[in-house]
Amino acid sequence: MEWYEALFLLLGTIVFLMAIGMPVSIAFLAANIIGAWIFMGGERGIGQLLNNGLGSLTKYALVPIPLFLLMGEIFFHTGLGGRMFNAIDRLLGRLPGRLSYVTVLGGTAFSTLSGSSMGSTALLGSLMVPEMNSRGYKKYMSIGPILGTGGLAIIIPPSALAVLLATLAQIDVAGLLIAGVIPGLILAALYIAMIWLQTKIDPTAAPAYDVEPMSFGTKIKLLMTEVVPMVGVMVVIVVLMINGIVTPSEAAAFGAFGVLILAAVYGRLTWDALRKSVTGALRVTLMAYLIVFGSATFSQLLAFSGASRGLIGWATSFDLAPLAMLLAMFAVLLLLGMFMEQISIMLLTVPIFFPLAQTLGFDPIWFGLIMLLALEISFTTPPFGLLLFVMKGVAPPDTTMREIYISAMPFILCSLFLVGLLIAFPGIALWLPSLN
Repeated sequence: MEWYEALFLLLGTIVFLMAIGMPVSIAFLAANIIGAWIFMGGERGIGQLLNNGLGSLTKYALVPIPLFLLMGEIFFHTGLGGRMFNAIDRLLGRLPGRLSYVTVLGGTAFSTLSGSSMGSTALLGSLMVPEMNSRGYKKYMSIGPILGTGGLAIIIPPSALAVLLATLAQIDVAGLLIAGVIPGLILAALYIAMIWLQTKIDPTAAPAYDVEPMSFGTKIKLLMTEVVPMVGVMVVIVVLMINGIVTPSEAAAFGAFGVLILAAVYGRLTWDALRKSVTGALRVTLMAYLIVFGSATFSQLLAFSGASRGLIGWATSFDLAPLAMLLAMFAVLLLLGMFMEQISIMLLTVPIFFPLAQTLGFDPIWFGLIMLLALEISFTTPPFGLLLFVMKGVAPPDTTMREIYISAMPFILCSLFLVGLLIAFPGIALWLPSLN
């Protein structure tokens, strides 16, 4: 069988099974079993493939995923996130469009602790949109910042999706996590600049209103008690990783323990909150481990059948410049993001794109961050970006999908601008990992 026939068989089977409603992880497992029967010698090949897949689940690099997820779940279910948002809101005073700034600032901090774009978007949407609507904010001023900020969870550590990508691509987990810090902060700054520009162009989009004045001492107290402890958890674990004091797994354990301590100190650690946090983290962790199992076996099948080698040979035969090839891969990720969720995209593309990137001489950490940004953008890419529908679910009933699409576009442009910066100046992503 030619390499393109093998590739078509494997990918076609997966797409068909997903199209008829089969869960992603099960679709990959079924396609892998069919591929192993054809390419690896029937029943014996299936047994070998399953043994190899089980071996992929024993990697130490996977340990941060459940711990990062638990950290975010505790932060959400104990109400620490709500306290932080309320504090930032009060600190900004009468700043025009301040609730939009609160969304970006508070959402960036929450994203670092949640690691979940959908969870972050759902929280911000349910918490901030009704308040902004009652204050007379236009919909693009309330919805746009939430859609943009929700995607920050992908690149700002701790990011469970970044850990999963690094594991699937077999690159340094700590390096990829640390690489997202500066680009993530730049992206948050671009969002703030976009909000400022929107309020200058149309001051009525975010009407000012009176707020209770606070003394400087009260502001400092509020900052130190309601904001610094929450953000401090992220800062500490990132600093520990940068200096090589802890591994990503140890950093995740410290982070989860730190949020537990904070919840207890603030009197918000209840059995109900703990049960919901553990259940939520366990559910997503099991899904992630099934995905790793399916991806590992899928990569082996692509290699064994000759599909990956043939595809790389075909792609490099066009003699395109590395930048042109990078843009082509980026475009494929955006296109897939219009119709598929991000984990499915990773499963399909990582086994193909990373070997190709290595052939082109790209730094794997840098390319991993570019891929994460493409996934972040595809979260809000019309018509079927996942966060668009999450927002539709929590937005006021009269909100149309067209309004959501329009609200997302300025923040998509900010993300694309950041991609351009990373291509022009790779050091933005690689400087911090180089210190490790």
